[in-house]
Amino acid sequence: PASSNTEEPSFVSSEVLFYKSIIERREKIEDAHKIVHPPVTTINNSAATDCVPGSAEQYQYVPNQQKLHQQPHFPNNNNNDSATSLPMSSSFADEKKSEIPSEDENGRLKALKSQEAELSRLLADVRRQKLSVIRSRPLTIGVVGFGRFGQFIARTFAKYGRVVATSRSDYTDVARGMGVEYVPLSDMAGFVAHELDVIVLATSIVSFEDTVRKLVPYLEEAKRRGGVDADSGAVQRLAGPLIVDVLSVKDYPRQVLLDLLPPECDILCTHPMFGPDSGKNGWQGLNFVYERTRVDGLVLDPTQDQSFHQLSQADNDQNPDQVSSASFRDIQGKLHNVHEDSEAHIMAMDRMERFLSIWEEEGCRMVAMPCKVHDEYAANSQFITHLMGRILGTQGLRPTPIDTRGFESVLKLIGGTTADSFDLFYGLYKYNKNSMETILKLKRSMDDVVTKLQEMEHEDRNNSNWMHQEKQTQLLQVNTHLEENDASGTVSTIASP
Repeated sequence: PASSNTEEPSFVSSEVLFYKSIIERREKIEDAHKIVHPPVTTINNSAATDCVPGSAEQYQYVPNQQKLHQQPHFPNNNNNDSATSLPMSSSFADEKKSEIPSEDENGRLKALKSQEAELSRLLADVRRQKLSVIRSRPLTIGVVGFGRFGQFIARTFAKYGRVVATSRSDYTDVARGMGVEYVPLSDMAGFVAHELDVIVLATSIVSFEDTVRKLVPYLEEAKRRGGVDADSGAVQRLAGPLIVDVLSVKDYPRQVLLDLLPPECDILCTHPMFGPDSGKNGWQGLNFVYERTRVDGLVLDPTQDQSFHQLSQADNDQNPDQVSSASFRDIQGKLHNVHEDSEAHIMAMDRMERFLSIWEEEGCRMVAMPCKVHDEYAANSQFITHLMGRILGTQGLRPTPIDTRGFESVLKLIGGTTADSFDLFYGLYKYNKNSMETILKLKRSMDDVVTKLQEMEHEDRNNSNWMHQEKQTQLLQVNTHLEENDASGTVSTIASP
């Protein structure tokens, strides 16, 4: 019922106050939205002209400043148009002032950016010249093993030179489709007769040594045909081709090539850390590991090898005994230079660098690394990846409607590793002496994890038994107490759980 008193009844006062507070908050929000933001202002002879509709009285123009500081006026509670502007705090103004770079800083930054642009132009020009040099005397590259990986690299090689391939199966049509000449493996003499500058052995690990043994007699025959002009004595062509392996293990093929090849054949051990799947969209940023093993009959010391490539891994440890980044030591410790006074040596180094530059021009990250060190790293990365993929692949795991991202990664690992032949996996195991240690470490780790699970389970069971026994003891004490204190003789006990 209505009251003649102006005060609200006590039984509705709290509700009324609640709604009044909401109304007041809404009014404050509406007032805040009435604040007019500064308009875009153009300057002409120190005059300010508003470019958007708005009241000029609501803005304060500060002349003779590098920037216009226009501060909005807020309406006061009396709706008076002559409202005062909000001042900027001194600390905030000092902070803003410190963010404005000085004239010296602006000048230095401009100079550095100009220098950066000039260096970029110089680098681009050098790379264009380098590519022109590569293509001015293109290499003739032979590929032994024209399977999936052999085709993968031959397609790129064909962009830089002439490519001749050979394999056990007949890939004539495939080779013709990518601009590659094809010679059957049964005609190895015809293959070598193409005067190959480089021969890339793209065979499996298990057939590698046998392939090299079959190739050697034809290399010896090509060597006897010579490359020196009989009249002038000038080197027209190097006596033996550069032999390159691309296997996933390195120390094993290195030793095979050093043991079996004629000394006239240079040796480059490489491992492209990618394949037809991971490199299907280009080789940009993918690792290419290599070791210059032998040049012009000199077996190089791999621990002293330095890269001459722009995209190489940085060499942090500089050797003071080396006179320049273009020098190297042979296996006996003698210092040599890439510009050594030997025509054959210069041609051999040039050929090797031309071949390496193909990978660099495709964007690979060039990593100079001794074969032995490579295998140590690979056992803890590549082999264990394949090992886990093969082990999980035997579990018959399949996608489900509720897969987590982690499980999807597991399935991806299985698919990526089992897509390769088991021969490749077997080769990673057999020809890397570090692989068995990796297997043993994995077994020990598995045993440790299972043992820890069993220990926790045993501890949990003991705790559960102790808690059960403790509870039984407490119940027995309570029931005994109830029996002793039941004056009527009627015992009311608590049942055990």
